[in-house]
Amino acid sequence: MKKFLPVVVAIAVAYIVTGQNALEEGFQPDEKTRQDTPVEIRKEVPGETITLVDGEQAKGQGTVIRILADDNNGSRHQRFILELAGGRTLLVAHNIDLAPRIASIKPGDAVEFFGEFESNPQGGVIHWTHHDPNGNHVDGWLRHQGRTYQ
Repeated sequence: MKKFLPVVVAIAVAYIVTGQNALEEGFQPDEKTRQDTPVEIRKEVPGETITLVDGEQAKGQGTVIRILADDNNGSRHQRFILELAGGRTLLVAHNIDLAPRIASIKPGDAVEFFGEFESNPQGGVIHWTHHDPNGNHVDGWLRHQGRTYQ
């Protein structure tokens, strides 16, 4: 038994070291810990995902939980907060100088979006939810009660 003890200890140490390295290599902080890494959020439909990558287009749906005052500094933006199925919240900043305002929006409404995601400590922002009059950016949109706003 005593001659097997060093072997067992060596195997245990190798297992711990190998397991720790695997954890460190595969570790990805969650979206609440680190907002600047790609974040994958599960929708209510099994197998579908919304992928939010900083600076890239994102398409998804959420529920309006709060209507904010318009941002009137520079280009005017209608602002509201969406909660996604996974619990994450996103600020939607919809340029109402380039696209129509969603006049009838209220908390509890479902809104689909296609726009550029920018991460921030509060959860992130979806913007470019409109056409680009210069044709240099992918056109985005919002959909509310069957109507598309772009």
